Amino acid sequence: MAFFLIAIVIFSAIGTTSKDILNNIKLGLDLQGGFEVLYEVKPLDGGKVTESVLTSTQGALERRINVLGVSEPNIQIEGKDRIRVQLAGVTDQNNARKILSTQAKLSFRDFNDKEMMTGADLKEGGAKQTFQDNKPVVEITLKDSKKFKEITQKISQMEPGTNVLAIWLDFEEGKDSFAKVESQDNMISAPQVSEVFNTNTVYITGQFTVEEAKELASLLNAGALPVDLKEVYSTSVGAQFGEEALNKTIYAGILGIALIFLFMLFYYRFPGFIAIVTLSIYIYLTLLVFDWMNAVLTLPGIAALVLGVGMAVDANIIGYERIKDELKLGRSVKAAFAEGNKNSLATIFDANLTTLLAAAVLFIIGTSSVKGFATTLIISILMSFITAVYGTRLFLGLWVKSGIFDKRPGWFGVRKKDVHQLSEKLDLVDLRTRFDRIDFVKHRKVFYGISTAITIIGIIFLFVFKLNLGIDFTSGTRIEIGGDKPLTTQQIETEMNKLDIEVKDINFAGTNNEIGVVRVIGVLDKEEIAELKDHFSKDFGVEPNVSTVSPTVGKELAKNALIAVVIASLGIILYVSVRFEWRMAVPSVVALIHDAFFVITLFSVLRLEVDITFIAAILTIVGYSINDTIVTFDRIRENLRKKKKIKTVEELEEIVNISIRQTLTRSINTVLTVLVTIIALMIFGSESIRNFSIALFIGMVCGVYSSLYIASQFWLDLKAKELKQKGTLKTEKVKRESLEGQV
Repeated sequence: MAFFLIAIVIFSAIGTTSKDILNNIKLGLDLQGGFEVLYEVKPLDGGKVTESVLTSTQGALERRINVLGVSEPNIQIEGKDRIRVQLAGVTDQNNARKILSTQAKLSFRDFNDKEMMTGADLKEGGAKQTFQDNKPVVEITLKDSKKFKEITQKISQMEPGTNVLAIWLDFEEGKDSFAKVESQDNMISAPQVSEVFNTNTVYITGQFTVEEAKELASLLNAGALPVDLKEVYSTSVGAQFGEEALNKTIYAGILGIALIFLFMLFYYRFPGFIAIVTLSIYIYLTLLVFDWMNAVLTLPGIAALVLGVGMAVDANIIGYERIKDELKLGRSVKAAFAEGNKNSLATIFDANLTTLLAAAVLFIIGTSSVKGFATTLIISILMSFITAVYGTRLFLGLWVKSGIFDKRPGWFGVRKKDVHQLSEKLDLVDLRTRFDRIDFVKHRKVFYGISTAITIIGIIFLFVFKLNLGIDFTSGTRIEIGGDKPLTTQQIETEMNKLDIEVKDINFAGTNNEIGVVRVIGVLDKEEIAELKDHFSKDFGVEPNVSTVSPTVGKELAKNALIAVVIASLGIILYVSVRFEWRMAVPSVVALIHDAFFVITLFSVLRLEVDITFIAAILTIVGYSINDTIVTFDRIRENLRKKKKIKTVEELEEIVNISIRQTLTRSINTVLTVLVTIIALMIFGSESIRNFSIALFIGMVCGVYSSLYIASQFWLDLKAKELKQKGTLKTEKVKRESLEGQV
């Protein structure tokens, strides 16, 4: 009754608040369209970029974004001289880009381009859109009418044809000139002055639409930028691409999660049902915390949420497998539940903490969508620990304590023939498994040889083929062109030639090659990007996605990626050394490096593109690989403690064999549940995270192999060496509690 009452309250709350939470969550630009740009801030007059300059520039950009009417923009100062701007949901990206980077330095000049007045002469907030002769104009209010009188008096006395007061926006010395018609791109208007004006109100006229006049007035009110902004990184996603990516990935996620639910119910029976309940709460809590944090959900973020479900299942599986083991020893359901929970907590904690470490490194070093992935992954890990450990124990505990399962171990997936009697006084090491015929340590040198051979071949392949690096690491421009119809190389090349854009290579994605991925030599500037977007929007009906990375940023991303992997590896070595021993820490890192290298090699052979999300995948593999290894090591340590002394290598081999056999079901079930979600993302998810999903798939399979045949076996050899040196190994004796006392 308590279970049902609690469940009704919780799921009623979920049902009544979910819609609002989902509506409140901010979607990233890769899910709703928009653009992101990283500006390098450069002083105008040889000055220095100080903190106050960055802050004032940030304020000026915010005022300009208000002109665009974009809801919830994200403007962040990065480092000493950079500002990142993210605008999701922008309909006219070209116009937004222009407004952001335009200096908005207003100047009034005579026929000879001599500066007469500047924007500093404008009254603050004194620009507005109005009408003159039924035509849209911009009315500006000057601070000093006397100064304007003197200027108009001087210009009105000039010869006809030269008596003009040209109004410029961002006049460039040496480039712009009134005398040269072809150099008047930045000129707004050039009225002739034939009389003296004693007023502080000036009208800027031109071939404006109402919107253009309003935009100019708002831009002038926002003020000129105190610096020059240079784009060093940018990415833009068309609204149609974003919506399609969102729908595909959500569909893939729902499918993957549904399959996990079915598996848990089928394999673990009633505890599987409890897992479904807690996993549903986990998904809700993750989204709730995400909403509270006002975080931005990106495409990799959704992948992290779906992946998190697979990881949350892992904690349930570890606990359930341990309860099943305790039931097989002959404990009552209540005693098995208590003992299983107690002994599995440390394993779950260690496994989650190491994955959390890799996610934290990603968050600190990553940028943009990678940071979004890391944010979701961190929240997912924390929420999965809370729900899988405390939620599952609460709900399952209510049923167990009711006594309904006292004589029904089958409800936990344990067959009666596998249950021993308490009088046998068996321990975990005495339990038989379905894998008892497999000797995992006998042929360890063969597996060492296989892994070494693969590594050598991989190094050769990397030298020959190298990695197919994306623009994130090599700099350049990447363009995604899409539509409803299949595309051809010739078709894309023809369109690029029309725009005078030199193509490096062309690849295709989608079921019928309906998406063309073009890499361009060099970095396109904002004018070229605007022309490209207009061209394809007109001819193809869909705005292309465009990403640019400068050489400087490309090198930084590559360096940060290497640093991230090194920091994560060192952190894991340190933690495992403290928590276990260095002989377990070193094999753990060797195994995860083995996994990461294998993924890198396959990407080289298959010519799959390596971008910044690939690093996110590698670090996720690092975290998950160590997760699987730690579960095995934890059981090795526990079984090792059952013995007072180890005198022979054979005893060590037996312990490793038994530990692997006992945890193998957990390893298989966990990787299956995670792979189900990854496969769903690979097949049904967005093209944008296809390579990311492939990397995870390869890495997860590799992680199971390395924990079984690399990490455990390497520890065995290190421990055998220690045994030979010492003659005998003393182990920490675990106090054996009376089984009868727990009935």
